[in-house]
Amino acid sequence: MRDYFVYILASGKNGTLYTGVTNDVLRRVSEHRQELTKGFTSRYGVKRLVWYEVHGTAIGAIQREKNIKHWSRSWKIALIEEMNPTWRDLFEELL
Repeated sequence: MRDYFVYILASGKNGTLYTGVTNDVLRRVSEHRQELTKGFTSRYGVKRLVWYEVHGTAIGAIQREKNIKHWSRSWKIALIEEMNPTWRDLFEELL
């Protein structure tokens, strides 16, 4: 069975946020960090993995991502701070 991840990147504490979904969180966050794709995250320096959640199905992960993207900024911040109150970069912990 394959895992799917919903994740939130930030430019820094209380900074610009980006929500995404992937089946390989290490690869995808690494791509954001290396700015391999020009777009929102490279434009705003959004490289810090501050929150993630594992799902057993792609459909479940995609639906969760869509829901989070519609949330207010304050709800997203509360979600991040529940798991990661100091906004540390979780990427290194996943290696």
